[in-house]
Amino acid sequence: MDEMEEELKCPVCGSFYREPIILPCSHNICLACARNILVQTPDAESPQSSRASGSGVSDYDYLDLDKMSLYSEADSGYGSYGGFVSAPTTPCQKSPNGVRVFPPAVPQPQPQQHLLPQPGSLPPIPRNSCITCPQCHRSLILDDRGLRGFPKNRVLEGVVDRYQQSKAAALKCQLCEKSPKEATVMCEQCDVFYCDPCRLRCHPPRGPLAKHRLVPPAQGRISRRTSPRKISTCTEHELENLSMYCVQCKTPVCYQCLEEGKHGTHEVKALGAMWKLHKGQLSQALNGLSDRATEAKEFLVQLRNMVQHIQENGVEFEACLVAQCDALIDALNRRKAQLLSQVNKEHEHKLKVVRDQISHCTVKLRQTTGLMEYCLEVIKENDPSGFLQISDALIRRVHMTEGQWGKGTLTPRMTSDFDLTLDSGPLLQTIHQLDFVQMKVPAAPMLQLEECCTQNNSATLSWKQPPLSTITVDGYILELDDGNGGPFREVYVGTETICTVDGLHFNSTYKSRVKAFNGSGVGQYSKTLIMQTSEIAWFTFDPASAHPDIIFSNDNLTVTCNSYDDRVVMGNSSFSRGVHYWEMTVDRYDNHPDPAFGIARGDVLKDVMLGKDDKAWAMYVDNNRSWFMHNNSHTNRTDGGIAKGATIGVLLDFTRGILIFLINDEQQGPVAFEGLEGAYYPAISLNRNVQVTLHTGLPIPDFYTPGEADPTSSVC
Repeated sequence: MDEMEEELKCPVCGSFYREPIILPCSHNICLACARNILVQTPDAESPQSSRASGSGVSDYDYLDLDKMSLYSEADSGYGSYGGFVSAPTTPCQKSPNGVRVFPPAVPQPQPQQHLLPQPGSLPPIPRNSCITCPQCHRSLILDDRGLRGFPKNRVLEGVVDRYQQSKAAALKCQLCEKSPKEATVMCEQCDVFYCDPCRLRCHPPRGPLAKHRLVPPAQGRISRRTSPRKISTCTEHELENLSMYCVQCKTPVCYQCLEEGKHGTHEVKALGAMWKLHKGQLSQALNGLSDRATEAKEFLVQLRNMVQHIQENGVEFEACLVAQCDALIDALNRRKAQLLSQVNKEHEHKLKVVRDQISHCTVKLRQTTGLMEYCLEVIKENDPSGFLQISDALIRRVHMTEGQWGKGTLTPRMTSDFDLTLDSGPLLQTIHQLDFVQMKVPAAPMLQLEECCTQNNSATLSWKQPPLSTITVDGYILELDDGNGGPFREVYVGTETICTVDGLHFNSTYKSRVKAFNGSGVGQYSKTLIMQTSEIAWFTFDPASAHPDIIFSNDNLTVTCNSYDDRVVMGNSSFSRGVHYWEMTVDRYDNHPDPAFGIARGDVLKDVMLGKDDKAWAMYVDNNRSWFMHNNSHTNRTDGGIAKGATIGVLLDFTRGILIFLINDEQQGPVAFEGLEGAYYPAISLNRNVQVTLHTGLPIPDFYTPGEADPTSSVC
């Protein structure tokens, strides 16, 4: 109920509607507010009237009305409505407050009615008054009836009354003698409000009182105050009651409107019937709106949950960011300590070298000084013979000592400058470029079930990323199991979001899943999809792998050859599991050729008879007899040949690993081949003298009982 309150308030006064009227635009307004916002249009023939038009403007606040645009009939699409006359398509003028208004309309002839003013009726409306809807800003000029030309919205008035009564103070019991308690029920027959004790004491549910109807107090108050439904009268003919509904004008009309008014030629229907019809239409429309409202409520719950998740994720992400920055700072501090240690080592090394050189030079200088002082003292001696005895040795020592102070001796072995320069530029640039990137692995893809399907022994899968995911995806990995409950294996890696997998086993159940990856790693798997391949194999001859001399027709079911040499053609499906049976009928057989029927690997030779190499297992047959052949080895000659119309059957049983041939529904010879494993294609070799047609999807012959070694065996 609280959400409905805004629907019950007038857009002009902001209070609950009082005597609401319906404007032509279907919006509502209080009757008093409608009179308050009337604007008197200027007289088109009197310039002075334009300047004086402001005197007819009420004290209504035009702060919002100044923004309204008044349109002519051509602009707004409105014509005359009840008490309205359409504004003419003439240039508009402005009132002193800036609201655009139109000159008065050309008066239209109206039937004169001499009605006495009713008590409490509205005072006369100024001539050429104009009203603007405060919601859609569309305007029209009132005719002589003024605001009486608008229908009253009695339904809205009743809803407002019930809403206000439901919000009123609690009702009190009428039978409590002291301190009346809050009423809990009202008896519609007694017209009395009761509390629970007084109801049990004064209105027991027995005897005649048992048939009285007790209702909640709020409902009882409404039923007490609600007067009998008023009968609405016509705005055109105030003495006539509304009894019909004009379908064209979509408005209730009276009998006189049909006889004399503009609705005489319009389609009309009974008011009660249209009332029920429109109630049904409104209820039906409300059902759709209710669904949208339910979706909106669920969406709001989702958004509120998102707010909570955003807050939680924001705190978590902030903590992660702080931890990452702290880790960077710790790493920088550790590197700082390492660099300082390196500087200290260099510092100690320099000091040691310089100190060693100082010590060495000090010792040498002391020795040199001592030698110099000794030589000076020797020079002072006056004994020539004694001097000459030691002079040569002293001269040699002086020269030797001088040589020891040779080049480089007095040069510092170490500079005082540190030759280390910290290259912090790249690191500073990296710090400035430090920013957020998508470093999360992709979310799990969503399989699009409506596009996933199986056909024969092929499966097509389609997927997409979740709609709200913004994480970059570099590619996808599609995995399938072996169709027998085995482990998953990769069958596709790439950027496409749809993939068809061929060559699966018939009548097998496969599990599939897909995951996405990017530079940060591999995301989670999607939900597992279970697919069932076809129980029966339907296949045709394959033009893509056939010899160029093969001629195809009948949707690749019929083949022949344009060469006299044998040419090979294979089916477009391979088999590796189960029991499979197919037939070929001979449509043309000329000059007794010997076609070969059987199975082959994918890389079988195509320009020789089937069975000539080790890639094929076949039976070749003429008009009298047949042979089995593999790797050019002929075995098991059997009487009985073929002719036009003959049928050759091929039975491949992987449960036993055997191959059997039939001619005209009879087994031809013994089991042809045994120990068959792997994947094989149906195959045939023929020349231009033979034409055959392939038949698939056949049951196995009645005489044959399949093996039970493989529970996934299938018949095609």
